[in-house]
Amino acid sequence: MSKKPAAIPKSTKFEDALGELESLIEQLETGDQSLEESLVQFERGMLLSQFCQKSLADAEKKVQILVADKQNEDDALADFDQ
Repeated sequence: MSKKPAAIPKSTKFEDALGELESLIEQLETGDQSLEESLVQFERGMLLSQFCQKSLADAEKKVQILVADKQNEDDALADFDQ
């Protein structure tokens, strides 16, 4: 049986992971692989999908923090100006 897909390093860029995922999807859609190879690719795709979802969730949290900080900063300035 084939080996398990390698874990995705934290240093991987979102765009690279997404590109690899898109490539895997295209390969799986052709149906040219054996069942065993398809399962390995599917498992890799799931790892990439989870990595991308986590990356997006982390980015969303950062944006929320920045927006909240900006609103707090604007509120403080408005209070000061009054």
